[in-house]
This record gives sequence, C-alpha cells and structure tokens, in this order.
Amino acid sequence: MSKTVDIAYGRGHLKVPLPEDVEPTIIRKTALPKLQDPRRAVEGALAAPIGAPSLAELARGRESACILICDITRPVPNRLFLRPMIETLMAAGLPPERIVIVVATGLHRPNEGAELAELVGDPWVLENVRVENHLARNDADHVDLGATRRGTPIKIDRRFTGADLRIVSGLIEPHFMAGWSGGRKVVAPGVAHHETIRTFHSARFMEDPLAVQCNLVENPLHEEQLEIVRKIGEIYAVNTVLDEDRDLIYVNFGEVLASHLAAVEFVTDSTVIRMPRRFRTVLTSSAGYPLDKTYYQTVKGMVTPMDILEPGGTLIIASECSEGFGSGEFRAAQTRMVEMGPERFLATLMAKSFAEIDEWQTEMQLKPMRLGKVQLYTTGLDEEERRITGVELVDSVERAVIDSVLRHGDKAVAIIPEGPYVIPVFDDHG
Repeated sequence: MSKTVDIAYGRGHLKVPLPEDVEPTIIRKTALPKLQDPRRAVEGALAAPIGAPSLAELARGRESACILICDITRPVPNRLFLRPMIETLMAAGLPPERIVIVVATGLHRPNEGAELAELVGDPWVLENVRVENHLARNDADHVDLGATRRGTPIKIDRRFTGADLRIVSGLIEPHFMAGWSGGRKVVAPGVAHHETIRTFHSARFMEDPLAVQCNLVENPLHEEQLEIVRKIGEIYAVNTVLDEDRDLIYVNFGEVLASHLAAVEFVTDSTVIRMPRRFRTVLTSSAGYPLDKTYYQTVKGMVTPMDILEPGGTLIIASECSEGFGSGEFRAAQTRMVEMGPERFLATLMAKSFAEIDEWQTEMQLKPMRLGKVQLYTTGLDEEERRITGVELVDSVERAVIDSVLRHGDKAVAIIPEGPYVIPVFDDHG
C-alpha cells in the first residue's frame, strides 16, 4: 500500500507515491480567503491607497505615465489591474500615447509575441498603449543617477525615471536574496542597468548572512533597493498576493515603500511556516509554471528549504525546466563551477566587485550544496545540461525519497508542494 502526494510541476502536478511506512510532513502556506470579486478589490485599492491620494487624483495634470510589470517568470495577475489603471489615467486626461508599460526584465530575456500577450493578459491593453521590454545591456536606455553609499551605480531605464507618473506592479512572495519580491525590487533590478544589477549581485552582498528570504532587517540588497528608489523620487505601486491556486487574496495600491511593507505584513504569517524539527529528507518543487521553466529559476527552490534540512541530509527538487537551462551566461557559470569545483569557484567570486551576469544564481546553488546532498528530477534538460547542473540527477522522485529514507535511517520526510513560495523555518520553541 502507498499514499500519494501532489507537488507543483509545470502547468500541473507531479504525483509522487510514498510507501506506507514513510512519515510525511506536508508544509503549505496557511490558507487565506480568496477575494470573491478581484476586480472590485482592485478598484477599491486604486481609490483608497496607502500613504497616497487615489490614482485618479494622482493622475490629474500629469503629462506622461510609466507602469512597470514583472516578466514572465512571475505569475502576476496583470489582467486584473492593468486595464482599470489605464482607464483611470485616461479618464484623468492622459492620452494613451503618453502611457507606456515596461516589462521589468532585469537581466532576463525580453518577453515578446504570444508570451507578451500571456503576460499582459488583456488584449485591450496591448491595443491601446505601448508595451515594451527593458533591456539592461542598452547603455543609451538608462539615466545615471550617481551611486549608493555602498558604491552601487544607480542607472535606471529613462522611460521610468523620465515619466511624470511612475507606477510599479508586482507579486509579494519570498525572495531568496532580497527578502521579499515586489515593490522596490521591480525598479532595481527590474529596470536597472546591468552594472547596477551586477554590483548588488556580487559576492560581498550575496554571502551576507542577512541577504536571505523573508528578511528585510539590515538586508544589504533590500537596503540598496530602498536607496535607489528614494533617489528616483515619487513612485507608486500595486502589490498583489496569490494563493496556491494562483487566485488573488490581497491587493493594495499606494506609495511604493509603504504599500510594499503593508503587503509583506499581510503575507508573512501565512508564508513563513515554523517547524519544530529539521529533516534528513526534504522533497520540494520549483513552484511549477512559470517559475520552473528553466534550471536558472529552479535554484530558488533549492535555497528556500535550507533552514529545515538537517546538515548532511538530502534535498530532492522536482522542476520541469520546460524551456531548458537558462541564459548562456548562467550556463557558462555552471560549467566553471563544475570544472573548478565549488570552493575554487566561490573564491573567484569573492574578488569581484562586478558579478558576471547570472553567475550569482550559481553562487546561491552552492549554499544548499554545502549543507547536504541535492538531487534533481526533471524532464526538460539534455545530457550536457544535466551534467553542468552540478547536482545529482534522479529518474524517479519516488525512488529518490525511498533511497534517502533508507540512507539516513529516518522515515520522516518534509514535503513542500509549492516550493519557494513557502518558507519553512526551524523553530524548536514554536
């Protein structure tokens, strides 16, 4: 006899049979009520912002507007709020040709064609306003605003800095370096120049023990982002929170920092799950589509459960990687790590003030590798890509769980179906 657990995988779920004698602990976010009328909730947020006048009041007398949206790696419900926002701007007198939506790609690839239509989620928006991608490597697209106190160059997309009304939008979820996504993060790295991004992704920031998920206190990446946002000036934000079904459970609008903190406060208790013990076997996912489209994004799912993995234990992660490995730069970094070995690779990073593009994800992968054994189940990588993951590949999640239980002599298995959207934290006093 066996029991089955479903974990997020691609656009669906992977069914994993477990032997009867395995003792699973399923770790999920605390369920919060869905918003029964999401569109009305959006309209209410735009009319009653946090720390700001209503969007209609903010739009009066403005000559231009720029709205930032996250790229395809985030399941932000743009379909729910972009049209109401744009209609409000137009009703206040802003002509549609003076409104631009910029996809905050950071250093990810641009989203175009059918993918862009999926991202925006509303044909009316595409028909009425410009939707363009941020390109971090285009020097001419950015304005130089100086540097932060830590020396990070502040170079930001001029479409955003030059707009009369600046609005960002995003999803509040745990972020394995910056604490939480959304808000200020949509600006930097979202529409920052590659030198800005590569500076605060350098090892001196990444190896800081406070640069971890769900922590904003003295987190150096968060502090850099705050300083950059304050340098730019007046910015407003739409922040959303989704449940496991990707349904809206919270939305707000307001001043970028105040609204972000309010959304984080709302979601923290349901996302950070305190556990009274650590586990020698942890099974997790990369949260399914769209986060598990590439191996690059899969690394996030390896990092977030680290606090409940017993040192020397086994972390098993399932990720479809339907789009393959990731960027050429990430592939090169992984190749260097595999050929040099983790310790020598990290030593080369510590000497740099500018990180090479996307090598920071390889650096983050070193953290769970230092803690225990990492195993990957995927159906989306070729033989060479599997080699340069640097982790152990498994052909069966079920078999990997059984083998880990036998290897460690411990039948207890922690299972995190939604992957990096849930943050389990060891708390033996909880």
